[in-house]
Amino acid sequence: MRKQLKVAISLACLMMFIGCSASPVSQQTTKITFLNSKSEIKTQLEEVAKQYNQEHPEVSLEIITAPEGTSAYQKLMSMYGSGSPATMSMLDPGDTQTFLDKAVDLSKEKWVADTIENGLDAVKKNDAVLGFPFAVEGYGLIYNKKVLDKATGGSFDPSSVNSRSSLNSLMAKIQKSGVAPVMLSPMDWSLGSHLLALAYSVQPGGFPEFVKGMQNNSIDMSQNNVMSGWVQTLDLLKDNNINKHAPLDSTYEDGSKALGEGKVGLWFMGNWAWNGIKSNDTANEEYGFLPLPLNDNTDDPNNSKITVGVTKYVFIDSTATTPQQQEEAKKFLNWLVYEKSGQELLVNKANVIPAFKNIDLVPSDPLSKSIKSYMSSGKTLPFMATLPPDHGAITGASIQSYISGKIDKAELLRQIRIYWKAQQG
Repeated sequence: MRKQLKVAISLACLMMFIGCSASPVSQQTTKITFLNSKSEIKTQLEEVAKQYNQEHPEVSLEIITAPEGTSAYQKLMSMYGSGSPATMSMLDPGDTQTFLDKAVDLSKEKWVADTIENGLDAVKKNDAVLGFPFAVEGYGLIYNKKVLDKATGGSFDPSSVNSRSSLNSLMAKIQKSGVAPVMLSPMDWSLGSHLLALAYSVQPGGFPEFVKGMQNNSIDMSQNNVMSGWVQTLDLLKDNNINKHAPLDSTYEDGSKALGEGKVGLWFMGNWAWNGIKSNDTANEEYGFLPLPLNDNTDDPNNSKITVGVTKYVFIDSTATTPQQQEEAKKFLNWLVYEKSGQELLVNKANVIPAFKNIDLVPSDPLSKSIKSYMSSGKTLPFMATLPPDHGAITGASIQSYISGKIDKAELLRQIRIYWKAQQG
């Protein structure tokens, strides 16, 4: 009897041990969080997380989207302040710089070799790759093909614009057809961060040397061929602008409306404008990008390129996350790049242009397709995405003064140089 009791007790203890040890294993999941700074794809990213969690039951991925009226940068700063940052955070390239010392080194990840050219420049530090390129965007002159077909008397060929003269000729034809040639939107971020940045990206000695030359006065801005050419191209846009008599009165929404309704043939803007254009287009017209040439040299390859680059990076926190969380975050990023379900959700659901050469999928909208075409043919200029935070506002205000006739070319170039001199020290 005592022997049987001992056996029963031993079995009971054994079962309790198995139960106790098995229970946590079956319930154990690694929670990782993702801070989203693209509020327009909040729902789509939540679908991505749902799908990923279904495929990976050992992980619980949660999407945190910055609240309306709050930037993801501000949100993340408060999260770090409370000691609970997101496992992964998606930020603009400039904002990412603040957190690179808190980021996990991703240099050994497979996708590093598959990233598009210059796609990692903004997140490299001391040979370490500290961020994942999440989204590619591009800008140039968006064209309404129906308007241009009518103006040119045939099927418009985008490759026909490869100099300022050829752009000027096209604008004259659009004007003659009874349509305003172009919309030059006056927002400071568009004029400063995008239009002016185009001149930075093609400086022959490179942008850092150009800035150094402006700061130490070794560069005479009026004698810099790229800057002089840029002002001439700006003049072409200014003189052909649908709102040239009130250049500061139009809004961002006015641009998408004018192009979508065929009231202008061209609009200087980026692919983020597609939803606005689409909502104003009742005839399902075709659209694409043209380069904005800065000189008359048809042999200059830069005159056939549009600006394309990574505008969102994801970094993995190294300060408050466990090694297991870091590993699971890496697996998620690899899933987006290499697994079919991840690729499809990223491109087809979230409508993101991927920054990886191995992904053949292209978002369905025509502007993304146009950008992908320029990328495939190697006709892209670098996106100056890490300019100082106040660059757009200050230089954009100077360009606003110029296009409204308040200052001349010499003063515009002087103000741009003064801005960069103020960045010293």
